[in-house]
Amino acid sequence: MPEVLANSAPDPEKAGLSKEAFALLSPADRAKYAMGWLHTARFLTTAAQLHHLPAYDLPEIAFVGRSNAGKSTCINVLTQQKRLAYASKTPGRTQHINLFALGRQGQTDAVLADLPGYGYAAVPKQDKIRWQQVMANYLLTRDNLRAVVLMCDPRHGLTELDDILLEVLRPRVEEGLKFLVLLTKADKLNRTEGAKALSIAKLQAGGGEVKLFSALKKQGVDEVASLLYEWMHT
Repeated sequence: MPEVLANSAPDPEKAGLSKEAFALLSPADRAKYAMGWLHTARFLTTAAQLHHLPAYDLPEIAFVGRSNAGKSTCINVLTQQKRLAYASKTPGRTQHINLFALGRQGQTDAVLADLPGYGYAAVPKQDKIRWQQVMANYLLTRDNLRAVVLMCDPRHGLTELDDILLEVLRPRVEEGLKFLVLLTKADKLNRTEGAKALSIAKLQAGGGEVKLFSALKKQGVDEVASLLYEWMHT
């Protein structure tokens, strides 16, 4: 049975550290605490349409990206769970929004939304169009959406579809939506290539943060975990 979420904040006595208390920790302790929080991720529900998504007041963070950009691997590494996010053997075939609850001691203080990968050629055109519309509507209208993490393979850079998504997000980013571009598979780049990819992505990100990330070498994992915790506990 999926977890049921109330339209209220979690019990303060069981809730995680406040943003202020979290900021007082050393960088190493912040990373450890944030990784422990992400490890609590548990399946909540799945939805094929926006109206199937549950309504609640909890902050939500969405993970998006092209198929094969390493989104599922990134989520699994951050949550330290090998099979939390499902990577289909046929990229782009998974066409549901999957929600995962986050929070210690059975309390939920945030929700992670795993959106379908987009742009894979084997998916029928009608399905592509439908999911582009569903994702755009989600990103534009989901009231409790607080942050978006976009996965990108730096060897290919931000594609036309990524640029379209950035344009969709821009008004909400200007209103305060947090936004992070993760350059995944950074272990496949040397230092010079990594620095170049980072510089280019920062110019394209339109005010969002950009970080190199490697699931294989755990590059950027602690830093990203700390950032996500801070964003979800403002």
